[in-house]
Amino acid sequence: MLARVLSSAVIGIDAYLVEVEVDIAQGLPTFTTVGLPEAAVKESRERVKSAITNSGYTFPADRITVNLAPANIKKEGTGFDLPMALGILAATGILSEKAVSGYLFLGELSLDGRVKPVNGSLPMAIAAQKAGYRGIVVPADNGKEASVVSNLSVYPVRTLGQVVDFLRGFTSILPVKIDLRAVFDSPDRMGTDFAEVMGQEHAKRALEISAAGGHNVLMVGPPGSGKTMLARRIPTILPPLSFEEAIETTKIFSVVGMLNREQPLVTRRPFRSPHHTISDAGLIGGGHIPRPGEVSLAHNGVLFLDELPEYKKNVLEVLRQPLEDLQVTISRAASTLTYPSSFMLIAAMNPCPCGYFADPRHACRCTAHQIHRYRSKISGPLLDRIDIHVEVPAVPYKELMVGVHSEPSDVIRERVVAARRIQIQRFKRTKIYSNAQMASRHIRAHCRIGDDATRLLESAIDRLGLSARAYNRILKISRTIADLDAKADIRLHHITEAIQYRSLDRNRHNL
Repeated sequence: MLARVLSSAVIGIDAYLVEVEVDIAQGLPTFTTVGLPEAAVKESRERVKSAITNSGYTFPADRITVNLAPANIKKEGTGFDLPMALGILAATGILSEKAVSGYLFLGELSLDGRVKPVNGSLPMAIAAQKAGYRGIVVPADNGKEASVVSNLSVYPVRTLGQVVDFLRGFTSILPVKIDLRAVFDSPDRMGTDFAEVMGQEHAKRALEISAAGGHNVLMVGPPGSGKTMLARRIPTILPPLSFEEAIETTKIFSVVGMLNREQPLVTRRPFRSPHHTISDAGLIGGGHIPRPGEVSLAHNGVLFLDELPEYKKNVLEVLRQPLEDLQVTISRAASTLTYPSSFMLIAAMNPCPCGYFADPRHACRCTAHQIHRYRSKISGPLLDRIDIHVEVPAVPYKELMVGVHSEPSDVIRERVVAARRIQIQRFKRTKIYSNAQMASRHIRAHCRIGDDATRLLESAIDRLGLSARAYNRILKISRTIADLDAKADIRLHHITEAIQYRSLDRNRHNL
């Protein structure tokens, strides 16, 4: 007999439908899986056989052929176990084909018939909803994640026997329901606040501008000056995620298998801080079985690279594409995958190998050659893609002990959100969401400056030797500063402040 059961698989961060066809014919007992299955899919025959037997059903001693269509796309993962088992039971007459026809099934089977969680259930549920299916049957641990999709009944199951009884009408399963409004309105306790940072007002101002416009930042300062402390508090001043951003971010975490089972939706902007020993595949994505890297896990959030020159040069250079295109393309012989990577890059570095170059309280032990070699690890093209360069000097002892009141994150966040609203209104007919994403035509339209500001900028470009990309960066930063001031026009003092945030351009000859 022949039976068909619907399942799904993920390519990139989006899912596509897979038709699991099971044919049982007379012949020597064999179990063959076709349709470009990878190793984990091929091994499912042993799990499926044991799960069916240990659940109290008879496994047919015939020739079994399982086809995963479309057959031209490689199938990965263990989520086909459950649909394969149900297809065999339908082909042997235990289940009717009508009973399984209206649902999408996914789940890994243990040898005793338990249904174990799989990665990517959210994009698979979205695929089922778009295809018009009335429900999706998922492992119990994936129930909350899949239930984020509206107008789709999500049935959580724990065992193969429970699924069979449900499809035969012997038992009922209540669909999972979650209150998305309650998930979004839950208090956001980050545990950190800018009020805890003493001093560094100049650096805080730069980070406020970066958050308001989505600009990349490079902080330069000696060890212990607070660069990491400042970076870890940037998410506390970023605007809250929209529902569309939350869905897109959650899909990435779902595919990688990093989603908290009790938190069905990522409602806080991600903050990723990979170690400097990371490989280019770990940062950008890829591998034998391609998966998203750190730049995609930081999508709609922050990617923090501490001790930037310590990263391998080839790792830093592959950052150039996602910083420019806001996505990563991974090409393989059989396929090409694209992952979103719209993130804020926050980087930190010492001014020299020992960390104390130009520090008034510590003597620098580095030679000019060592400093040049250290800084040259960051190429000019990469540096040009970082909008804001800010110096973070060591905090004087008096500022640490006086306990001067510092603005809390909530106050700064209000100004950032107000500036973002202006930008959303400005770019409402485009796919741009912040000033940092402006292309040249947008800069010409929205970053017009007066004659006095033009002369100042021309003088700064001649003296600092700025590139055309750095010139555009200054205009973008100026536009963000003007938005924070709620000014429609870019004024002279906006340009003046923006030029200050290109400090490394003054010493480009040392890089």
